[in-house]
Amino acid sequence: MVRSEVVARIAVQNPHLYARDVERVVAAILDRMATALADGDRVELRDFGAFAVRDREARTGRNPRSGQSVTVTAKRSVHFKPGKAMRARLNLKLADWDGEAERLLQAS
Repeated sequence: MVRSEVVARIAVQNPHLYARDVERVVAAILDRMATALADGDRVELRDFGAFAVRDREARTGRNPRSGQSVTVTAKRSVHFKPGKAMRARLNLKLADWDGEAERLLQAS
């Protein structure tokens, strides 16, 4: 799902909100998350997961096409660790999924 699909889905679920306002809220949340990660902070969304920044040290890699050694510079990357509820939803058995989907639809 991409950002525009998230905005569209939230706008449909909340007809009293304008789509442009939903877009601003989603953009503000994602921008704040990006700023926090850039500052080295950890971002945790309960029942979804946590985003954290990890430093990757410089290393010597290999060009797969030519086989030559290449120096790969140090960099920072985002690491995602799914939460317990997310892992449980992802690992539901197919037979259990129908009941879980019904429960989730009724809750929303």
